[in-house]
Amino acid sequence: MSTPAARPTTSPTVLALDVGGTDIKAAVVGEHGMVVRTTVPTRTADREPLDSVLLAAHRLWESVPAGYHVTGLGIATPGIVDDEDGVVRGAENLGWREVPLRSLLEEELGVPVGIGHDVRAGGLAEWRLGAGRGAGDHAFVAVGTGIAASVVLHGAVYAGGGWAGEVGHGGRTTGEPCACGGRGCIETYASAAGIARRYTARTGVHVPGAREVLERAQAGDVVAADVWAHGVDGLGELVAGLVRTLGLRLVVVGGGLVRAGDALLDPLDAAVRRYLTVHPVPELRPAGLGSDAGTYGAALLGWGASGRGTLTDLVVPV
Repeated sequence: MSTPAARPTTSPTVLALDVGGTDIKAAVVGEHGMVVRTTVPTRTADREPLDSVLLAAHRLWESVPAGYHVTGLGIATPGIVDDEDGVVRGAENLGWREVPLRSLLEEELGVPVGIGHDVRAGGLAEWRLGAGRGAGDHAFVAVGTGIAASVVLHGAVYAGGGWAGEVGHGGRTTGEPCACGGRGCIETYASAAGIARRYTARTGVHVPGAREVLERAQAGDVVAADVWAHGVDGLGELVAGLVRTLGLRLVVVGGGLVRAGDALLDPLDAAVRRYLTVHPVPELRPAGLGSDAGTYGAALLGWGASGRGTLTDLVVPV
């Protein structure tokens, strides 16, 4: 009797979607790294964000190379995200409210789906693969268009029903109006968008982002220096608040603003010290995954949903 031919084996992959206000970063991620990556506009003249998510998922599925099979999908999205129920409770910039995203994607694709907040997903990736790798309790603070945090406690990212980490909003009742409906929120003056907006409001000179404000400050622009310092001081107050509440010894700083390097981290360290008295000053560490943190985080969510555990050998380009 002849021996049956060996069945061809394939390697497992997950589909990873990082939903942003402008683009959806999408990737096929295997056990050892990204296999395929692409982007899809989040919104077009004839396509709403949810349609774009489905389009990106199908494009990824169709792009999976021979020799691989899909075991799950992970998606990271802004808004108030209930990880356990798989529901986006609200995402203003996407026009979403009570969207059962996990069940929609599972019905569409027929594979398990892991869902999470974009910053919590980025924090998960930094913890497992990036600057927080091997750390115990710590926080990841993302400072970009907005401000949010991801907190790792007792070996897990704490979600708080979707509300944990929304540190960019609330806490004050006076000041510049915020998109959340409040006033004087830290996002209004310490986010990258807030820094640029405040400089323009004070000078009448439009700047595209916080980097240009920093450059003007370094060139001797007094208003730019004041706007930058005020923003960094607010971030210091925020980080110190996390330390006072949770006793954290490490805070990973990410988002677009961290590209300023020491021009951000040095005065931020000084600001944190000003707001702390009895608590130990935490180490401030720049994030390591850059703009790919959300995509890697989505991959980790998808890998976990598939029941395959953690991507321990994932290769991350440096």
